[in-house]
Amino acid sequence: MLAVSSATGGKLAELGFLLILFAGVWLVSSEVPALRGHRARTAIAGAALAAAGVLLIIAVHWGHFG
Repeated sequence: MLAVSSATGGKLAELGFLLILFAGVWLVSSEVPALRGHRARTAIAGAALAAAGVLLIIAVHWGHFG
């Protein structure tokens, strides 16, 4: 059904971890009171965490990462 090589699984995992880093930075920036749009930044960070989770599941299950 879904064929992912181990090299592609590693790249998907790297992208997933990068999205986690991105989401963390966005969550921190959403707590800065001087910046506007904290709800939008929180929503974007949540979407990035969800996408990272999907990529990591694909990398571990089908890409033989880890």
